[in-house]
Amino acid sequence: MRRTKKERQQLLKKTIEETPFITDEELAKKFNVSIQTIRLDRLELSIPELRERIKDVAKSKLDEEVRSLQIEEIIGEIVDLEMDKSAISIFDVKSEHVFTRNRIARGHHLFAQANSLAVALIDDELALTAKANVKFTRQVKENERVVAKAKVVDNDEERSRTLVEVKCYVGQELAFIGEFEMYRPRSK
Repeated sequence: MRRTKKERQQLLKKTIEETPFITDEELAKKFNVSIQTIRLDRLELSIPELRERIKDVAKSKLDEEVRSLQIEEIIGEIVDLEMDKSAISIFDVKSEHVFTRNRIARGHHLFAQANSLAVALIDDELALTAKANVKFTRQVKENERVVAKAKVVDNDEERSRTLVEVKCYVGQELAFIGEFEMYRPRSK
């Protein structure tokens, strides 16, 4: 069934409101139009691309959930978070993050991404890194994307400690692994 542009755009807007993570490819298939038509419709309707929609949804969720630090203090961009369980962040390595001579990322940026993700994961007003054991397994270069995946592996309430493992990948390659022993105050 062929729809008018106005009808398609109304349905497009409704579909994206109901399923904000739907891709342009899926929308094109659903409405039997080209991907370029979907992009033009989104542009006319001022609907951001998928990546921006994900960021907007994640940011509003994060603002409500993350208690241990301010969202601006997180290095990288959190794209998934299940408090006290797991989290994922993305960090795009740019020219300001690398050594000028060899264009390799400075290690403290990768550590900061992993450590801030471990802190954000803790569902408490206060979460501090008590101890960290880290290993760099691959050089990360300018313009590469680092995906950090954190998970809680142990929660010792008696010692007020939570052990968080963070693995950072460039594509499918492991670039960094860290175990962060996080201090959190005992619940009252």
